Amino acid sequence: MLQAIKRTKNLHIIALLILAGEAVFILPFVLARIFRPTVLEVFQLSNWELGACFSVYGMVALFAYILGGPLADRFPPRKLIAISLWTTAAGGWVYAQFPSYFVLKILYGYWGFTTIFLLWAAMIKATRIWGGSTSQGKAFGFLDGGRGLVGALFGSLGVFIFSLFVIESVAENVSSNASEAFRWVIWISSLLVGLIGFLVWFFMHSPSEENEKVVIERITWHHIVAVLRLRSVWLLMIIILCGYVGYKITDVFSQYAYEVLLFDGVESAQVGTILLFTRPVVGIAIGFIADSSSVTKWLFICFLLSVAGALVFASGIITPTFELLFLLSLVIIATGIYGVRALYFAAMREGHVPVVLTGTAVGIISLVGYTPDIFAGPAMGYLLDASPGIEGHQHVFIMLSIFAGIGAFAAFLFYRYTRKSAEPMS
Repeated sequence: MLQAIKRTKNLHIIALLILAGEAVFILPFVLARIFRPTVLEVFQLSNWELGACFSVYGMVALFAYILGGPLADRFPPRKLIAISLWTTAAGGWVYAQFPSYFVLKILYGYWGFTTIFLLWAAMIKATRIWGGSTSQGKAFGFLDGGRGLVGALFGSLGVFIFSLFVIESVAENVSSNASEAFRWVIWISSLLVGLIGFLVWFFMHSPSEENEKVVIERITWHHIVAVLRLRSVWLLMIIILCGYVGYKITDVFSQYAYEVLLFDGVESAQVGTILLFTRPVVGIAIGFIADSSSVTKWLFICFLLSVAGALVFASGIITPTFELLFLLSLVIIATGIYGVRALYFAAMREGHVPVVLTGTAVGIISLVGYTPDIFAGPAMGYLLDASPGIEGHQHVFIMLSIFAGIGAFAAFLFYRYTRKSAEPMS
């Protein structure tokens, strides 16, 4: 009861974590997901080259995860997260110049550092603290679902701005309409990311006594070894890796609508936005459901949903005459993928990861779990470029079904492990 009252009083903290946690990824990922055909056009990129940019981001992020994890166990999150937002927003100026492929790769490397080093582990730890001992599913469900809503709102705003400028430019017969419209989307997104940084800096304060209980003055090798000895940490590495491959593959839905279903640029962007609106519904709902039963059991179920939806796309039966089946299968995959995303860090309590070492554990788990930032983008790009049209997309969804199947098996092992284990450590 006391924890529930405390969480109610601190609703502004989870709200700011939600805003910051998604806003920081708007420039490097959300815009490319919603406007993928436009990004390929204005930057003159192939699918493989865009994937290579994501790969550079991932390689830098790997080091940032390791370095940033212990940092989150030493310092309160407010300043770390605000600085992350400001430095990420600054990269929007370079992005809006539509730089060369070489400069774009450098920019993605820069974003790999600014988005992860100061923000990621601090955000996860702050969310775990907010959830307390009984509401981990709700806490992370609110975080990921809320992030999805923020992303969807950003996406809707971006599509609205883009459509306004495209329509006006077409009427004036301006050939560069798409690039100028997208430039405005970048500028406004950058401004909003920076403003959210100020909100975090001035308003995301936690009680000093709470910070003292979950901050370690110095991270030692003993702490790292203690985390590495947990079987749940190794299983979470696999679960997050497989779930994150699925999340990366959601980038191609707007492109599938554009290339296979023959939607135009605005319509395909709207598909990406619809997908984003699925995320908050799934995240929040699955968080409440999991807290009433078992986080790890629902991880397993969500992976199975991803497998089912991926196999429908992989079959090649979704063509322009089956738009309803496209939307239905998209929702099935989205439910599975977003359900996994909402729950995998919520499983740390069932996996007996000490709260005080959450940042260190997140850094270690993320080192493996987020390697899809390196290989998933280039792999998808290669598959799409090597077999243009529906065949390339079929290969991408076969890839998704394989990883989702591995994730389901790891989640099943995690579930068995948690059933046999003792009570979690505090």
